[in-house]
Amino acid sequence: MPPEENGGLLMCKVAAVPHLHGKNIVCCDSGDFCNRNIHPEYTPKSTTTPPELPVSSQSIHYLLMLTSLIVCLTIFVVVLLIFCVMYRRREKQGKQPRLISSMCNSQISPLSQLVGQSTGSGSGLPLLVQRTIAKQIQIVRTVGKGRYGEVFLAKWRDERVAVKIFFMTEESSWFRETEIYQTVLIRHENILGFIAADIKHMGSHTQMMLITDFHENGSLHDYLCTSVITPQKLQLLAYSLASGLAHLHDEIVGTPGKPAIAHRDIKSNNILVKRNGQCAIADFGLAVKYTSEMDEIQIAQNSRVSTPRYMAPEMLNQTLNQQQFEEFKRADMYSVGLVLWEMSRRCYTQVPGSNTTTCEDYALPYHDVVPADPTFEDMHDVVCIKGFRPPVPLRWQDDDVLATMSKIMQECWHPNPTVRLTALRVKKTLGRLE
Repeated sequence: MPPEENGGLLMCKVAAVPHLHGKNIVCCDSGDFCNRNIHPEYTPKSTTTPPELPVSSQSIHYLLMLTSLIVCLTIFVVVLLIFCVMYRRREKQGKQPRLISSMCNSQISPLSQLVGQSTGSGSGLPLLVQRTIAKQIQIVRTVGKGRYGEVFLAKWRDERVAVKIFFMTEESSWFRETEIYQTVLIRHENILGFIAADIKHMGSHTQMMLITDFHENGSLHDYLCTSVITPQKLQLLAYSLASGLAHLHDEIVGTPGKPAIAHRDIKSNNILVKRNGQCAIADFGLAVKYTSEMDEIQIAQNSRVSTPRYMAPEMLNQTLNQQQFEEFKRADMYSVGLVLWEMSRRCYTQVPGSNTTTCEDYALPYHDVVPADPTFEDMHDVVCIKGFRPPVPLRWQDDDVLATMSKIMQECWHPNPTVRLTALRVKKTLGRLE
């Protein structure tokens, strides 16, 4: 097109448009055929290529990016897991009550599947107790009444339980007994099963409650008053008593462990008889704990004292060394000897040369030399000064079980504490009679 028709201008503008292949365009408008002597030359544009990073720098760059990504993902997953765990735990807490007793024993009954939080007694440390169990208990009838409290048969979740309500002046006994029952690994078939402890406010007064398994046979004292036993039942009663006490006296070192425990108030009223004929030790209001690792004896601050009738001579003459835990265990074994004597009196044997059987009437130890409710001084005079011990009938020597029992009890109530048998030795000796 002629230049006057803007043809030349349009063609010259083509140089400004990018092309797939590089081109150079020259325009002229000086006259006809002015481009005859024009020779365009292509001059390529210079391009600058950025320098490549060294291989090592690239690797570090990618590694840092990958590491950052992994760390971020890990943190996200951990936070998510923590949130899920907390959510599920909170949801369970909202639906289920907590447990109070040791979960280390597979024999825990459904009744003991509760744990609560302290209702608070207004004094002392708070205890893990079921907050509402006191309100759920339905008292049925009185089972027994003692010096420090009253025991009731009660219903809880359609199951029978025993409820011990302590007198207002015996808070220290309630506190100590609850503390002992909460000891890890204390559960044993020959120790009364613990369910919970609670405090119930009744307007002007407070009820301190201890809920345990219920045993319809009652205490060993009540059982022996109304029943006579065979030598086989005697062996089972005595063996189970020694087994439970051996478990108490024994320290279990480990994680978790169990301190050694001395009962300090062994007597027939503090031993229950289970339906299967075995004993279950109860009432730990005076118990003493010992941990060898700390070499520490924990004696509860309690105004209550052991029952004088069953006190060992070293307790009556006040020579027991409270810095030696073994002395508490030996005092327990003296009391065991007296309980074995009570059992043996109710064991019947055949009269030689006849088809009849015989046994002694039930009686408490020293029933013939002290009053019905002897004082500390009464027992000191009989046991320490006069050196009396319960009489052993001759007929006991005619039966293997009774003969063994008479030998054991006499070694248990020996005046020299170091001579007395241990609970484990009594258990093994009785075990060989089976």
